[in-house]
Amino acid sequence: MNWLQLLSHKRPGETKSVSHDQTRSRFEQDFDRIIFSHPFRKLQDKTQVFPLPEDDFVHTRLTHSLEVSVVGRSLAKNAGAHLLNKYPDLKDSGYTVNDLGGIVGAACLAHDLGNPPFGHSGEDSISSFFLTNEKGLFFKDKVTDSEWKDLTTFEGNAQGLRILNGKGNGGLKLTYATLGAFTKYPLSSSCDKDKERKSQKKFGYYQCNADLFDEMASEMGLVQLGESKWSRHPLAFLVEAADDICYHIIDLEDGCRLGLVSFTTVKELLAEIIGENYSEEKVQKIASQHERLGTLRAMAIGQLIQECSDAFIRHEEQMLDGTFDTDLTSLIPSSGALKKIIQLSIDKIYRSKLVLEKEAGGYEVIDNLIEAFATAVYAKYFEKPLPKHKSVLRLLPEEYEVQLQNVDSVYEALQIVIDFISGLTDSHAVRLYKTIKGYRLPV
Repeated sequence: MNWLQLLSHKRPGETKSVSHDQTRSRFEQDFDRIIFSHPFRKLQDKTQVFPLPEDDFVHTRLTHSLEVSVVGRSLAKNAGAHLLNKYPDLKDSGYTVNDLGGIVGAACLAHDLGNPPFGHSGEDSISSFFLTNEKGLFFKDKVTDSEWKDLTTFEGNAQGLRILNGKGNGGLKLTYATLGAFTKYPLSSSCDKDKERKSQKKFGYYQCNADLFDEMASEMGLVQLGESKWSRHPLAFLVEAADDICYHIIDLEDGCRLGLVSFTTVKELLAEIIGENYSEEKVQKIASQHERLGTLRAMAIGQLIQECSDAFIRHEEQMLDGTFDTDLTSLIPSSGALKKIIQLSIDKIYRSKLVLEKEAGGYEVIDNLIEAFATAVYAKYFEKPLPKHKSVLRLLPEEYEVQLQNVDSVYEALQIVIDFISGLTDSHAVRLYKTIKGYRLPV
């Protein structure tokens, strides 16, 4: 792979070459398009870890995505300064560190767009409906084997790529470079996975986006590793690192603010990352615990940005030939401290009563919603709907009804249902569930 191809500012479907505008680059346009998009705005009411938080400091998917974008931009600028010195043709073509920052910043901003309500329990619920619910299993012989694989292994990353390229979202049409950096798992759901490669832990696109991904991979010159799978775009490693840094450190911060983890424990863990720049005397001079926590978090993130930037630079040539395939945070001096944070978060935060209650409720809500809408859509467009099916479909927003009128396969219809369900906010999902179950009838 080479960087001039990898930094392609063309958009899918474009045939004419477009000059690189340094005043407002296409990568900055990508960032702006995501910010103003409807799917991005809905992240403000989607669970990050803690459900429907009342504490102002607890993060939602929106604040998490904004923070990941800031960290990713810093990582990319650090790496970009090195790349521009190493590859003069990038400078000659008009690229700057701001372009690298723009690509990674936009990809980070979009990295959670495909996540459904209620976090990972929402993902599991969609897959479980088709795997274990009798009404979901009904669809198995109505789709192909590869389509069934998509339905039974719902993946937020693949859903995100579908959203970014869907006609129903204002036609975002992001550049190839941003889409490449966004794609952490450049393979389809039906591929055999190599467990040694981090980029094959999950999958990154559905069958409906297979042609698009072929086009992306060809345009950017990604290394093909087999049928329907490629090496990562190198900048995807920075997007992954930014996400890892934020959720490790920020989830720990949120856990402390909610009283699940003691401040002393958090301070010791973050001090281990900060290293020689840590000063207990300066920490004690800060007025409140909230401020002390914020200062330590900022210093730890700054240290991790530097360490991950250095790791990227060390392995950049291996990324270009497709042989490097692991997460940057496992290769840095602070990797041991991060492992301690991960284990503590699992024990004290992710298994806390707040989170477990959210997961249990999420399964119930999502399972019932997808059952109601998938059954009603199939009845209307492929059989004969009953009155109850018609009532459920009246709750479907107009844009989805318009899309369904043009479907010619059960798979396509079910994907539109999944678009709707996964696109709901937590609050909307709960209200809709109560409506369908009859809990919100007027008295």
